[in-house]
Amino acid sequence: AKTLGKVKISVAVAQDEGVMEAVKMAYDAGFADPILVGKAGKIKAIAQELGFPEQTEIIDVPDTDDAALKATSLVREGKARILMKGLINSSNFLRAALNKEYGLRSGKLLNHLMAFEIPGSDKLVFHTDGGMNIAPSLEDKKQILINSIEALYNMGIDCPNVAVLTANEQVNPKMPATVDAAALVEMGRKHELPKCVIEGPIALDVALSPKAAAHKSIRSQVSGKVDLFLVPNIEAGNLFGKSLIYYAGAQAGGLILGATNPIVLVSRNESARGKFNAIALACLALKRE
Repeated sequence: AKTLGKVKISVAVAQDEGVMEAVKMAYDAGFADPILVGKAGKIKAIAQELGFPEQTEIIDVPDTDDAALKATSLVREGKARILMKGLINSSNFLRAALNKEYGLRSGKLLNHLMAFEIPGSDKLVFHTDGGMNIAPSLEDKKQILINSIEALYNMGIDCPNVAVLTANEQVNPKMPATVDAAALVEMGRKHELPKCVIEGPIALDVALSPKAAAHKSIRSQVSGKVDLFLVPNIEAGNLFGKSLIYYAGAQAGGLILGATNPIVLVSRNESARGKFNAIALACLALKRE
């Protein structure tokens, strides 16, 4: 992200110390230049405390929902390229982000993409969708994969290895996730997905370990080198991701795909470092000329 130059990021309801700390870290790292929208007095006080430069653009919009709409409109008008959630309820923020007049609708399904830097692993891994779609249909999963693979392209991964996770490798009508996985692999064969190497149904042990694949007599091109994991539902994604963070000590960052521009939406209890990671990820996910 540092090599690509500073990207304008519009922060909705910016008067949150954790959010502004992350934005300042991204500014200092050289890849983000913020426009801070919200209660100007509070924003200025936090900015002064954190050492923001005097020329930082601050737009005074005291009302929370109006501030979210203003921040979103700045992205729609091309004055910023990334939208970020500040001190506002997620549903209100998304309502502004998808506003018909000012929002960032693209006609695509929105999905959440997480990146993890796991101790002992030699590369980043990506998971979708543990944060937006509760029980995605087969067509939803197809769109989630398209959004995510295209974002990985923008990050420099030309042909990602994709694992469609299930509880085992057998297609079983009683386990709809396995049926969907087989259908998605078939879509990949028919070039209905962006270029990737996709396998499924595949269990987590086989996806992670060539030894496990060999033990099960499974020949896999992606085992041990998966870039993108597609989880069957939001519970699986949430549990998988939080296990990596809390048990394995992974660093993580996430963003929302499917709008006209990347959207950074992180929970309030996320660390400043996690928010910083999300900003970096959003900058990388931008389509470059």
